Amino acid sequence: MLETELFALLEQTAEAAYAVTAEGEICSWNAAAERLFGFPPHEVLGRNIDEVLDARDSLGTRALAGGPEAATRHWDGASGGIPNFDLDVRVASGRRLWVNVSTIVFDNQRTGRRLFIRLAHDISHRRRKEELFNAMVHTAREVVSLAENGTDQAPVETLSEQERRILTLFAEGGNPAAIADALDISAQTLRNHLHHINRKLRTHNRLEAVTHAQRRGLIE
Repeated sequence: MLETELFALLEQTAEAAYAVTAEGEICSWNAAAERLFGFPPHEVLGRNIDEVLDARDSLGTRALAGGPEAATRHWDGASGGIPNFDLDVRVASGRRLWVNVSTIVFDNQRTGRRLFIRLAHDISHRRRKEELFNAMVHTAREVVSLAENGTDQAPVETLSEQERRILTLFAEGGNPAAIADALDISAQTLRNHLHHINRKLRTHNRLEAVTHAQRRGLIE
């Protein structure tokens, strides 16, 4: 497939898509990318993607949307692909939003040029919920610390391995639907586990259960 055909195909996708070289030069930018990021094609084509989006990952690391590290930074040698990753980017209005990015590597056999096709969608709402939950956990932990005077308490009953796994996933900011999915259990089964956890720890909700479990060293 020629690059012109590839770019025409990307233009038809509903998801924001752009293509960059290994050096980070933008060579394709579809209409959905313009809607998501706010930049029209004529303002970004030929420019470096990191200069345009000022992208950072969860750790604040730069140069993840393209750039000279694009070929290796997210490369998964085992699967031969690049796993999805989250980026905090700057849009045309100047505000910042979180996007999840998936990648298709395209090697042009005629020219020997390697392109990285990035497909992006807005996950700002999900990230805000995770950050809010983590802030609540931190606040609750502080409250529990004051209430308990720094003393450790043992649970009334021992938590099962599955119950500790559930609390760990909640502590990492997971939402109920995603956790049930990851553990291959139904939403009702997850609710049953939470009921048993609260009974064992003498807590009243999952936030309090997570806080108490961390305080007591039952989970990391």
